[in-house]
Amino acid sequence: MPPGSGGSSIAAVLARRTPPRLAYAPNYWQWFAHHRNHGTLPPELAPCRSQLDVIRHLGLDVFSRNIYCDEQRGWWGGLAEPLFRGLDCATHEYAEGRDLVIEKTFRTRAGTLTERLRYVWAESTLVQEKFLVDDYEIQLDALTECLRARRWRFLPEAWSAGRTQAGAEGCVAGELCSPLKMLHILLGAQNATYFLMDHPERAAELLALHEAAMLDLVAQLVAGGVRVLMCMDNLDAAFHPPHYIEKYSASFYEKAAQLCHAHGALLFIHACGRQRDNLKLIAGLGVDGLEGVAFPPLGDVELDEALRLTGERFIITGGISATEFERLRTRAAVFSYIEELCRRLRPYAHRFMLSASCNTPYTAPWERIVDFRDAWRAYGQV
Repeated sequence: MPPGSGGSSIAAVLARRTPPRLAYAPNYWQWFAHHRNHGTLPPELAPCRSQLDVIRHLGLDVFSRNIYCDEQRGWWGGLAEPLFRGLDCATHEYAEGRDLVIEKTFRTRAGTLTERLRYVWAESTLVQEKFLVDDYEIQLDALTECLRARRWRFLPEAWSAGRTQAGAEGCVAGELCSPLKMLHILLGAQNATYFLMDHPERAAELLALHEAAMLDLVAQLVAGGVRVLMCMDNLDAAFHPPHYIEKYSASFYEKAAQLCHAHGALLFIHACGRQRDNLKLIAGLGVDGLEGVAFPPLGDVELDEALRLTGERFIITGGISATEFERLRTRAAVFSYIEELCRRLRPYAHRFMLSASCNTPYTAPWERIVDFRDAWRAYGQV
């Protein structure tokens, strides 16, 4: 890392030690991809080939769940690949205008399942156009066969390359998802909820299959030297209410955290939306932190309050949401906001990282991104 980048700040926070400066690890994944795609990068970023290069250029910290990932084909991943033993699987990619369409087909003895994703060129974002299962009453047996066949394989060469690029302190593997999030991905959140009510016994079987496969991947990752893992769950209480977490995901979180801790690793969960109702529950399961906690108006808890609610070992990242890029239109407004935020969060510097509350919007002006960096430099000293 370049001098003054604060790389040691990440290591300090992960060890729950007070860093010399508040850690600042933004997420420029979609922002960089969009401006690279459309030829609108500012001239000073012309040499940059990835969001990691942008982070380096600005002299910031690296704590990223998606520096390994191909943003046109997945929301996360890059350090592991799924394997489907005994199934006929195919991926077909084609262009529709500037968009990339990706169809994944799984042929089972109980029927064929197809998922369709679209990389929307105009917005540089990946959307799910068709869930793998759209009628679980008909497709449940085929889905069960898919999950019985699916395992993940850690890719040590990808990890080694990523660690070399990002530095040992900053690497994060955003490779995991909980059993409940698995159903959201395969069926959609609404149909997953109906499925859990309509077929509780079959749902329990699928949840158990996914949990076993994910725990096997956790074991591979930590044995391979990965020291920070992240469940990409979008842990919003609207879709992950406490009683659902306790029933469907708590076992996985607890076991995954135990595996991580046995190897000196940490377990985070990507947060998105309202968190207040889940904070104490998640902290009590041994999870080490939440990444990207949203605060009002997008979330329902202030960051300093969230840190008080979760105890002395729980780490939280967040502080700059898409809303701030909309409402803070001048350098002076950014400086005022960051000064106040740093004042409130400085007592928690040993377990807080300033970051995007989910992502930096592609509409964010480069000047505001630089203003946030400069304000952090001005007020981030601990």
